[in-house]
Amino acid sequence: MADWQVVADLSVSDLVLWVHTDSGRFVAAAHSRPATGATVHLEDVIGRRMPAAREAMALEALMSGQIVVAAAPEWTGSSAVREEYVPVIHDSQAIAVITRETAVGVLRGGRIVDKPLEELADALCLMIAQGAFPINGAATGMRHGTPRVGDGVVSLDDDGVVTYASPNAQSCFHRLGVAGDIEGCQLAEAVTSIIPERTPVDETMAVVLMGRQAWLTEVEVGGVFLSLRSIPLRKDGARAGALLLVRDVSEIRRREQVLMNKDATIREIHHRVKNNLQTVSALLRMQARRATNEETRAALTEAERRVGTIATVHAALSQNVDEKVDFDEVFSSVLRSAAAVATPTGQVSTRLEGEFGVVDADSAQALATVLAELVTNAVEHGLEDRDGTVTVRAQRDGGRLTVHVIDDGAGLVPGTEMTGLGTRIVSTLVRGELCGSIDWQPAPGGHGTDVVLRAQLGES
Repeated sequence: MADWQVVADLSVSDLVLWVHTDSGRFVAAAHSRPATGATVHLEDVIGRRMPAAREAMALEALMSGQIVVAAAPEWTGSSAVREEYVPVIHDSQAIAVITRETAVGVLRGGRIVDKPLEELADALCLMIAQGAFPINGAATGMRHGTPRVGDGVVSLDDDGVVTYASPNAQSCFHRLGVAGDIEGCQLAEAVTSIIPERTPVDETMAVVLMGRQAWLTEVEVGGVFLSLRSIPLRKDGARAGALLLVRDVSEIRRREQVLMNKDATIREIHHRVKNNLQTVSALLRMQARRATNEETRAALTEAERRVGTIATVHAALSQNVDEKVDFDEVFSSVLRSAAAVATPTGQVSTRLEGEFGVVDADSAQALATVLAELVTNAVEHGLEDRDGTVTVRAQRDGGRLTVHVIDDGAGLVPGTEMTGLGTRIVSTLVRGELCGSIDWQPAPGGHGTDVVLRAQLGES
């Protein structure tokens, strides 16, 4: 089923896979409609039983292991359908039957059907009946980006000479730089001759262009990219040429390159912002050391810490391409530095419980700044020159985040108003950037303070 779409598209036929049940009836197990023309079955046939009048030919194909073609078309309303019964051979045993059902007439799907495409479909059906198709380990039509029949078809003989090329395939090779009609030329030589010297090429290119192996390859000349898939044909165990599917993927590769350049640019911007912030942090640190006023020194030190927190987030963003960060890794660094800077005396330990998970860039900046402020306040004001522990407990439920910053200090004095600069920064970021709320309350047990932050993060 992974590769029978090729047969359906080449012959503009519906393929139905029938299995023989214990009751002796044939039941439809899978169905493939052609992407190159109109379907025979407008309704879903999977699970239906085969009409009794057709079961004799299906059973003959299953028992004999040979393709059986109905002598006369089957009329369905006003249209006639040509039926072919192809046994599916696995380990030399027929295990199912495929019906290849084709609307009778010269015109199907609004176009004239090419005889060479019909012959290629016949060759693949014969390989199915001989257990040679699908080819083990081959790239299938279900893989993303794999060329399909509608993209372009080339037929090769045993020597790799083109015996037929569809109009789309001709156009693909002309865009690549192959001049003139490619029918009658040795395809591998024609393509190799236009590739500039010292250009790196896929090592599988030659065997694919010769039709020797069932592989995928890609050829690039002058910014034009062709994706090529080879399906070697066999008849009675001997090589019988090959079928090539070709697709122009130049636009896809250009878009990928644009995205890669964009990702590299974003990472470079974050890297430069981080470096600039670290420079600003160093300047603030130098200025703080030179300050003679204690209040000025403390203000500069606070500013340096805040800048350093933002720089930490940009350092993490410079390693990613999706503008998201593993906030647990970022915050572990922020937590250590915030507690260390805010501890003039005493021994303060920090503990992180739960997980933040992946956070988008916008939320990460605000969240890191808020939590750094809360940890600093817990150390400076909650513990205030005494030994203790600051615990940060995170609970994540999709985009909803709840964080408790708990210290085991003296606790809040009743009636105390939170009016400091750090508190104003926290409140502004929580309500604005994080779309959340923040509350100060006594810690469980009555010792210390529990700051509860609730935030709404972008979907990760």
